[in-house]
Parts: sequence; structure tokens; C-alpha cells
Amino acid sequence: MKYLWLALIIFLAFLLQSSISILAISPNLTVLAVYFIGIRYGGTSGLLSGVLIGALEDSLSSAMLGPNMLAKGMVGLLSASFISGNFLSWTPLLGTVAAAFLTFTGNTVVFLSLSLFDKPPTHPATALFTTTMQSLINASAGIFMRPENAD
Repeated sequence: MKYLWLALIIFLAFLLQSSISILAISPNLTVLAVYFIGIRYGGTSGLLSGVLIGALEDSLSSAMLGPNMLAKGMVGLLSASFISGNFLSWTPLLGTVAAAFLTFTGNTVVFLSLSLFDKPPTHPATALFTTTMQSLINASAGIFMRPENAD
């Protein structure tokens, strides 16, 4: 039953990500799905789900397979190690900062991977603006995502 809910969350993330926009910037909801799985179920599940979600996102949106796999896998692993109580104890402020930081990190990895191995997807200033806005949009969701062992 747990996997059915996770599959539904991932499907909704892909569906809503392409149809919602705030100030012409769509949120990066797939990062939030990986972040949620990472803080709830640990590093291995976060890494595995990040790689799978990244592969699906790469196959749907990119000319090359790999940038989103690397970025989402990294987000899943980092979210588990920083938020699940191994390094810092969870608070709503930490959840907000982590969601923003991991969104920024994931988007930066995708941009740098595409720039290094293919061609730059956009101008760096545009990428920075989009990444910052997506980080701010996703930060608000970090308040509500809690690890299972949080008070």
C-alpha cells in the first residue's frame, strides 16, 4: 500500500509540475517527491527513488539520459543524511531551508551537466533566476514534510 501512495505522489508531481506556474516559473515538484522519500525512508530509498524519478524525467524532457538521474539521486541521498536526525534534528525551519537548498542544488547539477556534456539549456542568468524561484516555491513545502521520527 505504501508503494501505491508513493507512485501516486510521483505521478501527481509530474502531472502538476507541467501544469502549474507561478510568475511563469513552474515548481520542481519531482525534487520535493524525492526529498520526501529521502527524509521518510532513508538514504537508500531516497537514492533509488531519485535515480528512477530522474531517469523518467530525463526520458521525458532531455536529449540526454543522466543529468536528472544524478541530481535527483543526490537530492535523495542528501535529504536523508541531513534531515533524518543523523546530522541535525528536524524543525520546520530546517525543513524549509533543506527543501530550498536541495532544489537549488539539484537544478544546478542539471544545468552544469547539460552545459558540460551537451549544450547550455539556457543563459546562466536565466537559469539562476529560474533555480532561485523554484527554490523559493519549494521552500514553502518543506515546512509540511516531516521525517517519521520527528517530534
